Amino acid sequence: MAATMAPAHAGRQRWTRLLRGVQVAATPTILLLTASNIFMTVAWYWHLKGGMNKPLAAVVAISWGIALFEYCLAVPANRLGYSSGWSAGQLKVTQEVIALTVFGMFMVAVLGEPLTWRHGAAFACLVAAAAFLFVGR
Repeated sequence: MAATMAPAHAGRQRWTRLLRGVQVAATPTILLLTASNIFMTVAWYWHLKGGMNKPLAAVVAISWGIALFEYCLAVPANRLGYSSGWSAGQLKVTQEVIALTVFGMFMVAVLGEPLTWRHGAAFACLVAAAAFLFVGR
């Protein structure tokens, strides 16, 4: 009986270590990535609602100015996450999950577009991708 308990216990210990490692960097990394994605979503898409009549050069310049704040948050988020043991792949897939979440809210709240089942399916695929990169590390 003890022999069958050891693998389960070892598996639980691996999960505990994994979750502790994720938790150490998770809160500040995820908060910074979320804030950076809000800025980037605004930088990329603000002009679609009320800015279509502005000259393209002006839209690009304004977007670059907004994106500067995104970089000021994304770079520290990635450095913090990476130095805390996250892989580059884990950081990227986490950023994509956050980006899709932020964009979905922006799309509905600002652009007035509906969410469909396809948005949910795409989100589920990204969450699955994140899970694959975090499990077993």
